[in-house]
Amino acid sequence: MAEVFAHTVARPTWHSDDERDHGPRAIVDPDAGPRSWLIDGGMDRERMLDMDRLVAPVRQKSFVVIAAALLVCGPWVGWWTIIPLAVAGVLFRLADGAMERVSHPEYLLFAAWAASQLMIEVSVALTGGPNSPAMAWFAIPIVTLSARFPARGVLLGLGVTVVMMVAVAFGVNAHAVLANPPLLIMPLALTVAVAILSTALMQSDVRHRSEAVIDQLTGMLNRNSLADRTVELAHQSERTGQPVGLIVGDLDHFKQINDTHGHATGDAVLQDVAYMLRKQLRAFDLAYRIGGEEFLVLLPGADLAQTAEMAERLRQGVEADTVGGGLRVTMSFGVSASQQETAFDYKSICAQADAALYEAKRGGRNGVCGGPPTGAHTTSELALH
Repeated sequence: MAEVFAHTVARPTWHSDDERDHGPRAIVDPDAGPRSWLIDGGMDRERMLDMDRLVAPVRQKSFVVIAAALLVCGPWVGWWTIIPLAVAGVLFRLADGAMERVSHPEYLLFAAWAASQLMIEVSVALTGGPNSPAMAWFAIPIVTLSARFPARGVLLGLGVTVVMMVAVAFGVNAHAVLANPPLLIMPLALTVAVAILSTALMQSDVRHRSEAVIDQLTGMLNRNSLADRTVELAHQSERTGQPVGLIVGDLDHFKQINDTHGHATGDAVLQDVAYMLRKQLRAFDLAYRIGGEEFLVLLPGADLAQTAEMAERLRQGVEADTVGGGLRVTMSFGVSASQQETAFDYKSICAQADAALYEAKRGGRNGVCGGPPTGAHTTSELALH
């Protein structure tokens, strides 16, 4: 029989006095989650991480192309020019390795990006300043900005780049710039144009991607976005040896809410519950609506006990407040997790969590049940909520 967890967890953290006194908003905020100046919230941060995973292999190929160009041009510009490129590659590799472990990965990613521009600035300074053939290379990293950050992040990166270009041009050879302004104007125009075009293309892509992977009612990720992420987590856990926790939650007696109060109220309940769930999660935890009233949460780095503790926190958060204009609801949760040093197998872990959810439902609902059993507890020692 599946193991039952009954951890004592602190009350949920409210974002404001208004939420504590009056309950959550009726409409879920699609950007709920830790915010920063660069990122609006959890959904934007997940898009940033997702796009960075897609950009990473392309970035490596671009580094190979640039390295090949530097080797070919070595007799003219010097073989040492490969060193700044290597440094930029190392910085990106370090940032990629730490991305999943920090609460605000956007700062780490922007710092690595800025460092790559700095390496270009060093190369330009040592190969002729405004006369350097590498001046146009400032535009290359600009392409990746809009893939990761909203407009203000692009503007910040573009501003940093323009300052670097002007500084290196005038700092190395101001006379050349004043005598021949196109030496600076042309690379600047190229860089700004690349930022404008790439941002427009990315906004279109984001709009279409959002329609495909975002649940329009709750603002959560939907089932379409789950497959790719589970594959990535499997590779990540195999490489790092870290476990991955999985929670499946289901609203109790939701059909009665629809039958008694109508589907509009049912929709409001789902919106409020989604908001409650998401505001409890860490920045890199992922929440999905996978069915009518069923939700799934992935917890990178969480073992079975930590996963169960989070599920209990979610359960208490839902139970503690009103939803849908004054209703009180409860949720049942099933949890499971991969073992350390073992690759995350989504199908088997999800099947275990589903079985645990059924156990929680059969045991009286409004509880957290986790499996497979580890021998630490039995169902007779811990009671379902």
